[in-house]
Amino acid sequence: MRPRAVIFDLWETLIDWDREAAAAMVAAVSRHAPDFVQLWPRSTNRYTGPIRVALTDAGVPASVLEEVCALRLDYVREAIAPRRGAVETLRRLRELDVLVGLITVCSEDVEVAWPGTPFAGLFDAEVFSSSFGLPKPDPRIYLRCCELLGVEPYEAVFVGDGANDELAGAERVGMRAILIHRPGEDPYWENLAAFDGPRVTSIPEVLEVLELC
Repeated sequence: MRPRAVIFDLWETLIDWDREAAAAMVAAVSRHAPDFVQLWPRSTNRYTGPIRVALTDAGVPASVLEEVCALRLDYVREAIAPRRGAVETLRRLRELDVLVGLITVCSEDVEVAWPGTPFAGLFDAEVFSSSFGLPKPDPRIYLRCCELLGVEPYEAVFVGDGANDELAGAERVGMRAILIHRPGEDPYWENLAAFDGPRVTSIPEVLEVLELC
């Protein structure tokens, strides 16, 4: 069945996660807050609330909080670089009258940087966990995106790399799911070995899988 909507994950789907750049950013933050590496993973709201609250919980002193926020924002702006063919595919989907959505688990910096990225204006609905208050695979985040798009879950397809159990989460609400992973590599997440749905190694391949070429 031709989908009415295609909903994408962000990290390792529409953009690469540059591990070296991320490590450099964390190292820079840690120079201001030595306990950041240990405390950040323990923060319960780093992806579901204000970034300044999460950074404070992770040991960033108030005296350098704005400097750290600026540092992180610079990293995010560089990180949100579309994978080859991603922008063109999003535009093509809309040309074909297929609605396009985004669901991403992210810190608030991503949403702040978003209007200045190449993706701005390309989606019919965007749900950022930082402002929605819930991450994937909570069913409510998928249902919210479908609600914003005006479609039922069974009319939508979700595309992602499988982090946060997101593919199974999409299927549990009735969506179809497509796994994306880097060419020449196995999926990054071990729990995807049993995934029996469609797989792609580039965003343009989504059009082929859905027979929308």
